[in-house]
Amino acid sequence: GRAGMNTRDAASLLEEARRVLKAEGKAVHALVGKVGDEFVQAVDILAGARGRVIVSGIGKSGIIGRKIAATLTSTGSPATYLHPVEGLHGDLGIVGRDDVAILICKSGITSELAGLLDYLIRLGVPIIALTGDIGSPLGRAASVALDCSVEEEACPLDLAPTTSTTATMAMGDALAVVLLQKKGFQSDDFAQLHPGGSLGRKLTLRVEEVMIDEGYPSLGEEALIRDCIVPLAKMRGTVPIVEDDERVIGVVTAGDLTRLMQQTDAFLEVPVQEVMTRTPKIARVGELASAAVHVMEKYGIMALPVVNDEGRLKGIVHLHDLLKSGVV
Repeated sequence: GRAGMNTRDAASLLEEARRVLKAEGKAVHALVGKVGDEFVQAVDILAGARGRVIVSGIGKSGIIGRKIAATLTSTGSPATYLHPVEGLHGDLGIVGRDDVAILICKSGITSELAGLLDYLIRLGVPIIALTGDIGSPLGRAASVALDCSVEEEACPLDLAPTTSTTATMAMGDALAVVLLQKKGFQSDDFAQLHPGGSLGRKLTLRVEEVMIDEGYPSLGEEALIRDCIVPLAKMRGTVPIVEDDERVIGVVTAGDLTRLMQQTDAFLEVPVQEVMTRTPKIARVGELASAAVHVMEKYGIMALPVVNDEGRLKGIVHLHDLLKSGVV
C-alpha cells in the first residue's frame, strides 16, 4: 500500500504545482486587459526623465523592484533601487529633481513607503505606482497608477505574495520593453545608451572625470559635528575628514548624523573623530569609474573620497554622478 500512497502523494503534489503555475499564468494574462492610457502615460514619463529611475518597495515588492531596476538599466534606462526605510536614514541624497520614481506596493498603504512617498511628492518627482489597489493612498498620490491587481495569490492561504509579484514583474518588463522601443524609434543615439554601446565607456571612464573637485568641503580632524551640518546638506551627504596635509583619515555621512541624533541631544558638540568612519573606502585618481561603482554597491555606500598616490584628497565621487555618466 505504501507505493500506492506515494503515487497518490506524487499526483497531488504535481496537481498543486500545476495549479500554482496556471494561477501565475492567469494573473499575468489578466493584465493584458488592464493596460491602457495610464500605461502610455507611464512610458511617456519614463522616456522624458532627464535623471534616473528610482525604484522602491518593501519586502517581496522590493525584490521585484530590484529586478525591474536591473531590467530598465540593461535596456538603456538607468535605474537604481532605493530601500524605502534605509532611504530615509541617509540615502535620499541620491534622488534628484530630474528623476522619476516607480513605487511598488500590493495594498498601496504600507507605512514604510509613506515617508518616501511624502519626500518624493515634496521634491516634485513624478511617481508611477505599480499596485494592486489603484484607489489606495499610493494609487491616488501617484502621477499615474498601473493596475497590477490579481484575483488571488497562488499561496493557498492567500497570504504570501506569489501571483501578485509575478504580475508586477511582468508589468515592469512590459514598461522596460515598450520604453526601449519608444527610445529606439525616437533617438539616433540609442546605440550609445544601450549597454552594448556603453561598454567602451565602462572600460575607459576614470573616476577623476566624474568626481566633484571644485569647492568640495572637507573638514579637519578637530571639527565638531556642528561644522558638518551645512557641508552634509550641500554635498549630498558625505564629508571627508582630513589631516593638515589633506590626507583622508575618515568620512562622516548623513547616516552617521542621523544615528548620532538618535543617541544624544547634544550631538552638535560631538567631535567628528568620535563619529567618523576611520579608514573609509576610497577611490584613487586613475581608477576606472566602474571599479568605484563596484565598491559602492558591495558596501552599500553613496560616495567615495578620491585620493592621489599620496592619499591626499582630490575630490569626491558620488553614485548619482556615476549613474548619470552611464558606467552602470
